[in-house]
Amino acid sequence: MTTSTDTAARMPPQIPFIIGNEGCERFSFYGMRNVLTTFLISYLLLDVAEADRAAAAKDVMHTFIIGVYFFPLLGGWIADRFIGKYNTIFYLSLIYCAGHACLAMFEGYRPGFYVGLGLIALGSGGIKPCVSSFVGDQFSQHNKHLAKFVFDAFYWIINFGSFFASLLIPLLLKQAGPSVAFGVPGVLMFIATVVLWLGRKQYIIVPARSADPNAFSRVIRTALLTGGGARPGLVLAAIGVVGAAVAVAMAPSLGVVTALCLGLVILLVFGGGGAALQLERARGHHPDDDVDGVRAVLRVLVLFALVTPFWSLFDQKASTWVIQAGSMVKPDWFQPSQMQALNPMLVMLLIPFNNLVLYPSLRKLGVEVTALRRMTVGIVFSGLAWIVVGAMQLAMDAGTPLTIVWQVLPYALLTFGEVLVSATGLEFAYSQAPPKMKGALMSFWNLSVTIGNLWVLLANGAVKNDAVTSAIAGSGMSVIAFQMFFFAAFAFVAAVVFGMVSSRYRVVDHYRQA
Repeated sequence: MTTSTDTAARMPPQIPFIIGNEGCERFSFYGMRNVLTTFLISYLLLDVAEADRAAAAKDVMHTFIIGVYFFPLLGGWIADRFIGKYNTIFYLSLIYCAGHACLAMFEGYRPGFYVGLGLIALGSGGIKPCVSSFVGDQFSQHNKHLAKFVFDAFYWIINFGSFFASLLIPLLLKQAGPSVAFGVPGVLMFIATVVLWLGRKQYIIVPARSADPNAFSRVIRTALLTGGGARPGLVLAAIGVVGAAVAVAMAPSLGVVTALCLGLVILLVFGGGGAALQLERARGHHPDDDVDGVRAVLRVLVLFALVTPFWSLFDQKASTWVIQAGSMVKPDWFQPSQMQALNPMLVMLLIPFNNLVLYPSLRKLGVEVTALRRMTVGIVFSGLAWIVVGAMQLAMDAGTPLTIVWQVLPYALLTFGEVLVSATGLEFAYSQAPPKMKGALMSFWNLSVTIGNLWVLLANGAVKNDAVTSAIAGSGMSVIAFQMFFFAAFAFVAAVVFGMVSSRYRVVDHYRQA
């Protein structure tokens, strides 16, 4: 493997291997994920009361997504501290393949199937921060202007794989059964691993920094524990530890995954806030660049936290929207989960449209299309999408039959929001990360998806409370319609706060020097 850099302002020749790997991997992931809710309702959870089956399937789906976007923390840490990004991607991809094999073999055995989901969550989640930051590592200051196009291509190929998976795998589930429907994505994941391996001699490898005395976590620890006078940051962090312990203790009532994730959120909020208050105490113990790097990461984490409501809306297209589609008028051959193919198809159209038409036109009008402005508008569009599905649900609850074609409008609104938030956020997260903290910051970007799905689980748990259910009934809306409008309002509030905070954020440039 080469560690030399290509200083010419041209596209790195190793990029096609990474893009090809990503396309196959995304087919495998979305192929199994997009039929998961349908499979759970129609096959695996048949012993659950029919009235509760959809809610149980949603809980499994969002618990799985929580795992997928939690394990980037582990993957980023392993890559940054021990074996580097390439090796992390390769070895976790093998675990990923084993997870797919479990799904295909244990279609009717719940423990075995859940082990498969766990292995896929570990493999898929663990490689997430590594793949996107591995793309960025292939660029330097000399050709960084090409990185935005590659990140867009990276996101485009993700949706290329997702599009065909969303069309084909639901049909395989119906016509050939679960083993084939889960086996085909497993084959694609194996191909993805081989494609990655084929490019191994061309990649630019940024070595791992093991036992770094100035790592992110060590600077945080120094800031919190260094004595001298009052230590309000340490007190705040201690409150976070107690709060996290209380959340974990509530596992019997909240559920293990929900309690653990809630505890993590409390720990991050209070621990991060406490570290920010006392960060200057780390100076003299660690180089100024590392202390400034930690401060930069903490500032970015505030923005990431405000993106979490977007993910709570976006990921429900694979659960809540699929369940709604099942109640709509549609041809007999059409499967509700196939509607999700609209999302990647629209992404593939919108990315070139935005880059070639929309953004240049806005610039000519004098509107600067910054990354943070795009993300603010994207959160707003996600809220608009849920206003539409909520109105559709009200009509269906009133007895008005609606054709599934009506879902095209909310999918279009949500996808436009996704392109503005997710595709933009990938490159923004990489560019804002100091060199030694890129894996960690990309992990936190993925963790925002976990927290978004945590909000879904908490909302689903809240509506099981009799008092909440009675209050919703008093509004004249069904529980599902009420939740739709609730999440829309959640997004609008987040967009306002995100816009206010981002207007004061100072953008930095942390691309690798040649």
